Amino acid sequence: MTGDGPEHPGTGHLTTAAPRRQGRPPTQERGRRRRQALVRAAAQLLHEGGSVAVTHRAVAHRAHLPLAATTYYFASRDELVAEAFALLVAGELAALRAAATGPDPFGALLSAAQADRPRQIGLWELYVQAGRDPALQQVARAWTDGCGEILAGALGPTGHSPAPDDVRLLAVLLSGLWLQQLVEERPHSAQQARVLLGRALAMLERTD
Repeated sequence: MTGDGPEHPGTGHLTTAAPRRQGRPPTQERGRRRRQALVRAAAQLLHEGGSVAVTHRAVAHRAHLPLAATTYYFASRDELVAEAFALLVAGELAALRAAATGPDPFGALLSAAQADRPRQIGLWELYVQAGRDPALQQVARAWTDGCGEILAGALGPTGHSPAPDDVRLLAVLLSGLWLQQLVEERPHSAQQARVLLGRALAMLERTD
């Protein structure tokens, strides 16, 4: 048998070919489009309601595909969530890169991470969940590494030559500030975050 196989596995009788392994990327363009639609739908649900919102039924409904498509194109819900997490992280890093190109990159980075609170909650929820899930952990590491690269690039125009430890220090501080603002929503927390980040940058400049 060639192509994606039946749309609804188990509804037909195939005696001349082995069943297609679940979770493997489809080879035909139509199958790839369907798989991508499911990942996008899962990412939207993560954005709106977090991990609990991602069910097979909800994803299929959002993607306008049969319910059986989720188990046909993905070996498990965990695989689908991991790919949706990767899609969200890619979008987040793209937004941060764009923010870091302006005249006030660090202020923009502080603001950009809080621009879409539901998405941020979904991202951080999965980041913590990655401590128990190796598939999510790979995506979490890519997010951390990407943020480090963005910060290193933002430090260049300031005249500071960032050592890896400097970048890590700022990344940890920035992540902590993002998370605190996101969870606690305290008055004036954004202004205080800018002050703390400014102090950290000043300390790094004195150590050059």
